[in-house]
Amino acid sequence: MDKVSMKNIWQKFVGNKGFYRMVLMIAVPIMVQNGITNFVSLLDNIMVGQVGTEQMSGVAIVNQLMFVYNLCIFGGISGAGIFTAQYFGLNDQDGIRHTFRYKIWMGLILTAGAILLFLAGGQNLIQTYLSGNSDGGDLQAALMYGQQYLRVALLGLPAFMMVQVYASTLRECGETVVPMKAGILAVIVNLCFNYLLIYGKFGFPQLGVVGAAAATAISRYVEAVVVIVWTHSHRDRNPYITGIYRTMKVPLYLVKNFFIKGAPLLVNETLWAAAMAMLTQCYSVRGLNVVAGMNIANTINNVFNVVFIALGDSVAIIVGQLLGAEKMKEARDTDNKMIAFSVACCTLVAIVMFLIAPYFPRLYNTTDQARELAARFIMVQAAFMPQNAFLHAAYFTLRSGGKTIITFLFDSVFIWCVSVPIAFCLSRYTGLYVVWIFVMVQIGDWIKCIIGFILVKKGVWIQNIVNDKIG
Repeated sequence: MDKVSMKNIWQKFVGNKGFYRMVLMIAVPIMVQNGITNFVSLLDNIMVGQVGTEQMSGVAIVNQLMFVYNLCIFGGISGAGIFTAQYFGLNDQDGIRHTFRYKIWMGLILTAGAILLFLAGGQNLIQTYLSGNSDGGDLQAALMYGQQYLRVALLGLPAFMMVQVYASTLRECGETVVPMKAGILAVIVNLCFNYLLIYGKFGFPQLGVVGAAAATAISRYVEAVVVIVWTHSHRDRNPYITGIYRTMKVPLYLVKNFFIKGAPLLVNETLWAAAMAMLTQCYSVRGLNVVAGMNIANTINNVFNVVFIALGDSVAIIVGQLLGAEKMKEARDTDNKMIAFSVACCTLVAIVMFLIAPYFPRLYNTTDQARELAARFIMVQAAFMPQNAFLHAAYFTLRSGGKTIITFLFDSVFIWCVSVPIAFCLSRYTGLYVVWIFVMVQIGDWIKCIIGFILVKKGVWIQNIVNDKIG
């Protein structure tokens, strides 16, 4: 490769100091908030894991189910969020108000539905993960602990919903520090109450998994109060919040636009989260040790994943604002550099994750087999992290331009049509070692990488969606 070609590649994928400063100003607060949240979830997980395998497995199963709800909320409000970022680029405060109100309505509907579903069918949902052999612990005990955790965890859902509505709007309008600070305070509260309520310290009752759920619920309300109070007390920096509850009406044509763009995201996130839950269920038929090992691996994986998740969120915000301001050429150039930056960062992070894989599972009070499985799952997750960084950035690139039907096909349709069948067939109809099944599922994503590369390169996502009332 000659020097001219190298220079062209460098200019296409590597930015200057100003570029990286801009990206990191958006990404680092998101990274810190999510990182601290996931780190405390890790400590929470370790604390429950010190109590026993059954308790840890029961809580892990419920958290997998709650993950589906979390992504329902994320998907439900993300459609309007695409418009928020572009309205902010146009300095249209009324437009931001409409997206905010739409998010409230969508959040209320989804939260009420989730609570009813979990109350009516929570036991059956947990039971689907305990249908394998009892290798590694008592399945009935794991079911009991899961039910106990779920009943208390439901109390925190309304607060979680309000945090997502407010924090997402703040981020889409360029304010990432306040949600970060609120998240930091929430995780400190969560950690403290975990210690007090799980183990019964300083006169508090020893509640075990119930204490873990109560601590999480309390922290959700603390976070909600901080974000809501700050937003309403800083109207000069958040002019859209003035009169926000004076009416909850949203113009019908905007509801239509938000729904047309947002429904595929809602369905996508729901189906994707359900697919992830199904993948875990496929692995769980190999025994409770696999459930425990997968839980340990996913916990540390979530901590390291904050890098590409934050950079993906930054793609949606920065590129979305450029598209809203009609800066199409700059949007493409910025997107190329952000994708390259995300993959490069995650390659370095993956090396660190791979190196600590043999040691992290030793923190848990579980079986040797569960620890061994966890270490191998972590190594696989580290090996495929750069691939996942590219896929995440490609997804948010497509979404920033409102291509939600394409993202639906790219994300959830793919995982249900490719990943889930691979895991389902190999786990039930072969004797293949469960870690190799996990590897085969990741390899299936190579097809998705090719599709994502083609779609991003063709620029199908480059469009302004807020200047066209028919969306």
